[in-house]
Amino acid sequence: MRVITGSARGRKLATLEGRDVRPTTDMVKEAMFSILHFEMEQAMVLDLFAGSGQLGIEALSRGARCCIFVDQSTKAQSVIKQNLAATQLSSKARVAAMDAKAFLKTTNETFDVVLLDPPYDSGILPEILPLAAARMSDGGAILCETRLHEELPEECGPFVLKKKYRYGKIALTLYRKREEDGEEE
Repeated sequence: MRVITGSARGRKLATLEGRDVRPTTDMVKEAMFSILHFEMEQAMVLDLFAGSGQLGIEALSRGARCCIFVDQSTKAQSVIKQNLAATQLSSKARVAAMDAKAFLKTTNETFDVVLLDPPYDSGILPEILPLAAARMSDGGAILCETRLHEELPEECGPFVLKKKYRYGKIALTLYRKREEDGEEE
């Protein structure tokens, strides 16, 4: 696993071990950041279910102002901190040691980009999406990585499903704020 582009390009990242670990492939990660390409510069990013932190680190490497990494696993928190140090991006990051739902209910931060990559088939996204939408800036984007067959809601608060992308057995689902009546898309 490595950083694809930006200031930390080519840096190898440590991963978590175990049967439940499923790092995002380079192909899917490249697709995610192609979708969000114009949103990264100076963005406030949330990497929820951060795991090794590779998605948030990629965002920082591509010019995000700050990223908050949320994971309740102490092993994940340790790996995230190790990867931030290895990429020299620690100064732009915070690691929140807590459950994703609890973080979204208690934070006062507003985010430009939220990256959601929960354990596959956990069924947690319908609960998490409205909480994330409530913490978004008006022009923000929420991007979810799931198995292709996982059903996600069409809307979450003021955010609506804009597009679903398919990469083999993986789906990336993009949410943006609902257009006001009378505005052109």
